[in-house]
Amino acid sequence: MRCAKGRISLSRTLLSVKWENAMRVGGYEIDIVVQGYPGKAVCHGGLGWSTIVLNRHGERVALVDCGSFGMRKLLIERLAARGLKPADVTDLLLTHSHYDHSVNWTLFHRARIVAGRREMAWSIAEPWGETVVPELYVSALDAWPTLARADEGDEVFPGITAHLAPGHTPGHLVFRLHGAEHDVIFVGDAAKNRAELLCRRVDATFDEQDSAASIDMIWRFWRDRPGNVVAPGHDLPMRLENDEPVYLGERQASIQAWFGDDIETTTTIDLTRR
Repeated sequence: MRCAKGRISLSRTLLSVKWENAMRVGGYEIDIVVQGYPGKAVCHGGLGWSTIVLNRHGERVALVDCGSFGMRKLLIERLAARGLKPADVTDLLLTHSHYDHSVNWTLFHRARIVAGRREMAWSIAEPWGETVVPELYVSALDAWPTLARADEGDEVFPGITAHLAPGHTPGHLVFRLHGAEHDVIFVGDAAKNRAELLCRRVDATFDEQDSAASIDMIWRFWRDRPGNVVAPGHDLPMRLENDEPVYLGERQASIQAWFGDDIETTTTIDLTRR
């Protein structure tokens, strides 16, 4: 799965204070389509607000993760706003099999779908109805003709390599986009948010030691070159400033609720405050 071509040139515009909707540099475009959110529901199970990233390179269009059921309409609308239909996506890179990152693969069933070999073997063996692995969707994906199983170090898209980062799940992958000046590291839920990156402990894991080792690997990648960017699975992208993670962009998160007497009366609850 390796090739010598397609190394990506990322300009220093990635280091601006705000992460714009789309960065077009060196024939490559990186676009945060849906922001991940660093929180969880208290009374209603999993929240599952995960990051979805669009990567374009020439005629290739890739997504890193594809969100949950609740994101389907939003994802279609946001792709359309970028001049794309689901059928235009040529590659789907899945960090892991949890429902909030993988279940919408059926929306991109024509694409080449990349998942970790170890992750798929673990996922299809999980007991049905007991975990956040979408068992029927994973079973169908395991037999899908466009599935490509990735191993450590495989180049899964021009300039993007896969790296095993177990802990959150046993076969979790991190995707590293190798830029000419700096890299972008898509870490999924190996480190879901800034807090986990800083304290090097995670809220949900199958193995705490594996998670700690995976976060150590992410930090090594991050510190490799000045300007490298990390995009977590449930937070904004970040760069390092004096070895401290600094957000790129502004958080967008709110809930609209019907607490009144008619459907026209709504209350908007802002979830961006810290």
